[in-house]
Amino acid sequence: MGRPDGSGEAANNLEWARELRSAVRCAGVPLALLLLVDCATGRLTLWRTALWFALAGLLFLVLFPARVSAGGNWLACRRVVHEQRVRTDLLVSVRCLDGISQRLLLRDALGGRVGIDPEVLVRNPRLWSCLNEGAQKAADDGLLLCGQTALRRLSARMDRETARAVFTASGLD
Repeated sequence: MGRPDGSGEAANNLEWARELRSAVRCAGVPLALLLLVDCATGRLTLWRTALWFALAGLLFLVLFPARVSAGGNWLACRRVVHEQRVRTDLLVSVRCLDGISQRLLLRDALGGRVGIDPEVLVRNPRLWSCLNEGAQKAADDGLLLCGQTALRRLSARMDRETARAVFTASGLD
């Protein structure tokens, strides 16, 4: 997927395919075990099979990973049925929501909203670079009024992770 204006390449979440395979396994293994147990006990019926497939499908939908991509002044997050997109150069708010799973909530001046896991940015420096460049432009233009602290914390985390990776690769850890 390229940029909306057709120029250049987009940065994508490099681990999305692995996360998708994991979601398939996490839904498929219980399905196979439930069908095997039903078959072994002689309880396998059409209704029970349909129930097990429905439960496995629901589990897959819950575990389906968001596909995050970014390019020149945009960031998109595609889920099962919809895509969210923001213009990073028009960001007005960046909030870090803590809870069971941490979320980074981005909102732009056009009303676009995207919620992503900050870990995706940490594991994919090109995505972080695209977001950071656009956010810096929005801050310089005076649009980004809420969230510079969250971006600084995320930037510091990115620097720590980069340094850790360099030390690990050089054998200095």
